[in-house]
Amino acid sequence: MFSAPNYFLTRQANVVGTGNKGIFGYGYSDSLGVSMTNLVSNTGVVSADTTGVGTARYGLAACGYGTDKGIFGYGYTGSVASMTNLVSNTGVVATDTTGVGTARYGLAACGYGGDKGIFGYGNNNSSYRLSTTNKVSNTGVVSADTTGVGTIRSNLAACGYGGDKGIFGYGYNDSVGSVSITNKVSNTGVVATDTTGVGTIRSDLAACGYGTDKGIFGYGESGYGGYVSMTNKVSNTGVVSADTTGVGTARTQLAACGYGGDKGIFGYGYISFVRVSTTNKVSNTGVVATNTTGVGTARDSLAACSFSS
Repeated sequence: MFSAPNYFLTRQANVVGTGNKGIFGYGYSDSLGVSMTNLVSNTGVVSADTTGVGTARYGLAACGYGTDKGIFGYGYTGSVASMTNLVSNTGVVATDTTGVGTARYGLAACGYGGDKGIFGYGNNNSSYRLSTTNKVSNTGVVSADTTGVGTIRSNLAACGYGGDKGIFGYGYNDSVGSVSITNKVSNTGVVATDTTGVGTIRSDLAACGYGTDKGIFGYGESGYGGYVSMTNKVSNTGVVSADTTGVGTARTQLAACGYGGDKGIFGYGYISFVRVSTTNKVSNTGVVATNTTGVGTARDSLAACSFSS
């Protein structure tokens, strides 16, 4: 397995369905964590860097809440953190909110219930990987830990499906390495036991929604230096499809979010000691486009979510 200092510090996330705009935030660049953000317009145009708000960190996650807002949470600052930063419906990131729940990094997050979110899994740098979850209310309040369900792991991804449900998928477990198992999230935020994985086992991937009720997992690392660009669609009933041949630069430790109400975008990441700001759009039928030249600071281990109904 690749062993760069921040290898196990990835996350990604996004809302149930797809918001009108998106935001990439935080991450790891030039040997340090950053707090800058990059907005995504309703046509998928990524903006230049916005000066960061809140503690610089990486290995965090993000999801939507309240139908038109978002939240970044947890991560690594030199030590594990549980702080959060709310995103308004105009894309303004708030200052740090004192964290709730187990501090960790390498987790994922997604929406559920139409207006709520959930952070799950990760690495607490002490007892290693977890399956703990923390719900986010429709006002952006993060709840205390819920006992984890499913295989403990980190470096996974999550997205919404079906309009009001979510799914955690793939990741890395100490005992078996990379996995392709998934865990569904009901419309009340209940996480299900493991579903046998579909597609190539991998970690450090990303996921987002598309088409208003479907999702897609994409990219990641299948082993030491095994960077991939393959994708796996999630139906509106939560069924994960077999591998689709990848489009765009194979990479790891990227993020993804929705935009335009029914589309998605993968962005940024890492490949062979090089960080990139490349993006790849996802159509409302789940077709991934070729590379778009990157905008903003190249980085990895960032997070992304949708906002603005």
